[in-house]
Amino acid sequence: MSGGVDSSVAAALLKRRGYEVIGLTMDIFDIPKEFCREESLSSCCGQGAKADAIRVAAHLDISHYMIDLKKSFRDTVIADFCEEYKKGRTPNPCIRCNRFIKFDALWRKTKSLGADFLATGHHARITQDEKSGRYLLSKGRDAEKDQSYYLYTLTQEQLARTIMPIGDFTKKDVRKMAQQFTLSVDQRPESQEICFIPDNDYIRFLKQLNPEAFRPGPIIDAESRVLGRHKGVLHFTIGQRKGLGIAAPHPLYVLEIHAGEDKIIVGTNDQLYKKGVNVSHVNLIGTGKLISPLSVQAKIRYKHREAKAILTPLKKDRVRLDFKKPQRAVTPGQSAVFYDGDVVIGGGIIESARD
Repeated sequence: MSGGVDSSVAAALLKRRGYEVIGLTMDIFDIPKEFCREESLSSCCGQGAKADAIRVAAHLDISHYMIDLKKSFRDTVIADFCEEYKKGRTPNPCIRCNRFIKFDALWRKTKSLGADFLATGHHARITQDEKSGRYLLSKGRDAEKDQSYYLYTLTQEQLARTIMPIGDFTKKDVRKMAQQFTLSVDQRPESQEICFIPDNDYIRFLKQLNPEAFRPGPIIDAESRVLGRHKGVLHFTIGQRKGLGIAAPHPLYVLEIHAGEDKIIVGTNDQLYKKGVNVSHVNLIGTGKLISPLSVQAKIRYKHREAKAILTPLKKDRVRLDFKKPQRAVTPGQSAVFYDGDVVIGGGIIESARD
């Protein structure tokens, strides 16, 4: 129970369906004092959100526990976030949180309380295939709020013990149900993307934790001509146009980030388009194992429109993704997720783009 409307309605629905419900709120980071007054408007895990979760649990007459996962979150999510930016990559901390915190560390705490299932407020659906017996992850009914992209790391064991009660409803439906259940969070604003950075200033956050990583270096074009200087590769991500600080007769975008050389390579918008990507740390939900090339629809970031592609197995947990049409701003560190219609086939971390 994050204190938001989705997890609150999920708890209410499960109690109405006859489950014995226990509310769990993860205590995963400390909001800096200067943000405490306003953080409840943007953060799903700060003091305001925790207070909302406690109030909802009391209103529903269910037990509630605050689970201290700050060390696990710091070691597996925040540390990785900083390290990836130092390498010139753009991480997705929400995916890593789901993998290592919500569906791993939190589940271990859940089992110690004697629970049989872990329920969440995610906009996604879990079903079981009658023929294969495999559990499948599908998109939520609300296309605008679908969160299946962030959940591709779920294993068969995790899917079997997870319930997502609101996956069949739109966000509008969820808010209506919150009103029907007389929950005080029915109009709570949406939480921000990076919950542990309440002002959304990730540069400030990274400078506080890793000031030594901000080293100046050259900004060059594809022909190795020096066009300017930057104050650290952590300021940039693939496809970025603003903030380059260089003058040119045509718009320039970040094409590549070479963190080891403190070098930023820029070029035209056309140069941002890539025909394929190499993907590692792949988890395949729908098939379990990829033996031969497979036609899929792929997303290379959360807001990316799905693109037709061919998925080809490589060694171990790696695959190659070849797009039917080149895709813009493929970003190492982000995740590529593969779909068959609404069903998540799997996903992995983008390692590199291919021309």
